[in-house]
Amino acid sequence: MIQKFLYLEWKAFFRSASFATNLALKILIGFLAAYFILLFLGMGIGVFYFLKKMNMDPITTVNKFMIYYVVMDLLVRILVQKIPVMNIRPMLIFPIKKSTIVHFSLGKTILSFFNLVHAFFLLPFSIVLMIEGYDVVHVLLWFTGIYSLLYINNFINIILSNKDNLFGIFLAITTVLAGLQYYGLFNITDYIAPLFDAIFNTYWAFAIPVIALIVLYYFTFIYFKNNLYLDAGLTNKHDVAKTENLNWLNQFGTIGTFLKNDIKLIKRNKRSKTTVGLSVMFLFYGLLFFSTTSFYGPVMHIFGGIFVSGGFLITFGQFVPSWDSAYYQLMMTQNIPYKEYLSSKWWLMVIATILTTIVASFYLYFGWETYLVIIVGAIYNIGVNSHLVLLGGAYTKTPIDLSSGKGAFGDKKAFNIKTMLISVPQLGLPVLLYWLGLKYANPNVALALVAGAGLIGFALKNKAFSLIERVYKSEKYATIAAYKQKG
Repeated sequence: MIQKFLYLEWKAFFRSASFATNLALKILIGFLAAYFILLFLGMGIGVFYFLKKMNMDPITTVNKFMIYYVVMDLLVRILVQKIPVMNIRPMLIFPIKKSTIVHFSLGKTILSFFNLVHAFFLLPFSIVLMIEGYDVVHVLLWFTGIYSLLYINNFINIILSNKDNLFGIFLAITTVLAGLQYYGLFNITDYIAPLFDAIFNTYWAFAIPVIALIVLYYFTFIYFKNNLYLDAGLTNKHDVAKTENLNWLNQFGTIGTFLKNDIKLIKRNKRSKTTVGLSVMFLFYGLLFFSTTSFYGPVMHIFGGIFVSGGFLITFGQFVPSWDSAYYQLMMTQNIPYKEYLSSKWWLMVIATILTTIVASFYLYFGWETYLVIIVGAIYNIGVNSHLVLLGGAYTKTPIDLSSGKGAFGDKKAFNIKTMLISVPQLGLPVLLYWLGLKYANPNVALALVAGAGLIGFALKNKAFSLIERVYKSEKYATIAAYKQKG
């Protein structure tokens, strides 16, 4: 029966209405996977000799910080790992054991890239340990125990896949613990590292994560098997609706109506909430650039300013009109002016950019010059990038599942030459202008050049919107066709 399921999965991929898109995406993901495989492989081989060169015991040091490795793996899974599932409803009319269906569905997750990629770090590192004289049995038991912990993350992610805000909660806890350790207030590794050391130094401690993995798999299996009914776990979940009038937006006419719809969409759906959470993360992106110039040059400060002020603009704006993909066909049957529709999205991004810039005032800690870079970045985002993301959205025909918090960066995003070309001036142009100002004048002139580009873009808003509106109209039917594809 498992062989039959594999055959159906193979047919589903090649007979999909969006086969070309899926194939192109698989190839692109393949290149990305190859990059991470090489990265993990280099880490697995090099970390031993790097730590030796620093006069540190490799296995003790790795065990000390392994808690952060495991937690970061869980964070990445919660954020981007989609749970492989089957189209289960048609299977229920056939004489197929429910246990077989559940085992196959869970087995697909075991072969996920998020699980296999760790082998390219742990396996080379373990081999180097054995070559360098560490006890072979201890190394093998350690490898088994650590990999069991990573597979525990896999099943935790499956069980918690329908829970909201987990990424933000886990990220906040991890950030606080890392901050406390960095400033010497509390070191969690002093309490956790001995557990990882025990997995390596004893013959029994490895069994703890292995047994925990078996128990968790059994619990996950029982949970899904008990909910494998049309009137139980497979029913559509309906939340209690809450009325929100937002009548104060009526004064803005048609634009106000669209703004009300977008505000409700953001507040009520998992995917949009995840996007807002990501935009909040972008607020702290500037710490990488403003806290030091030893690694990043001063030219890259404007890069940080663009990201700090434009987090929502980038994460939300790139998927206009995909946020409305569920009812886009219905919208297009109505007498809705494209210009008002796009203007509502533009105003939403502008308001979010202004609010984000105000919140980012804590960067005044690094000085007025730093905060001025963020303000200039906001001006450029409002004047130029707001138009570019709307233009790029016309070519990014990605239907969005609002009920799922996964895939915050897109599910079947159609990477094409048009969107790539449009993305170049979003970050490349301000960096170029800032570099020219620094090279031939001073930082004030550099900031003036970037701000000037933003002001020119704002002045040409009407012309830009006329162009964007024409593009959306020309792509209208292709967009509708793309949103019909279920993959």
